[in-house]
Amino acid sequence: MSRDAPRGRAAYRHFATITLRWADNDAYGHVNNTVYYAWFDSAVNAWLVGHGLLDIAAGDPIGLVVETGCRFFAPLAFPGEVEVGIAIERIGTSSVTYRLGVFAAGADDPAAEGHFSHVYVDRAQRRPVPLPDAWRETLSALE
Repeated sequence: MSRDAPRGRAAYRHFATITLRWADNDAYGHVNNTVYYAWFDSAVNAWLVGHGLLDIAAGDPIGLVVETGCRFFAPLAFPGEVEVGIAIERIGTSSVTYRLGVFAAGADDPAAEGHFSHVYVDRAQRRPVPLPDAWRETLSALE
């Protein structure tokens, strides 16, 4: 089974730096796979908050993660930092699929790459709603 080659830094529009914690390592001495998903969520949501799109306490709409995936290429371990690259893979009517790359600090090739999709829903009813035009315009910076 062959798989596509990983994307380098140029495939991403924004990078979030995350400091590794001792607790991120697993019994095998490298960062556990579940931690990568937390990095994805934190990097995207920090970008959304920083650009005025996500108000965690009262915002409407809110994004629910409906799909996620990750491919691993090289181990990472505490101590150190990682840089999580973010780009938009697809913007739909009520959804956004983000492409993410996890890089050791300063590395050109990713240790992992993944994706996840938010479906944006009405806070009260939890039903999909179209993305506001202002959101689309702001998100386009990640395309």
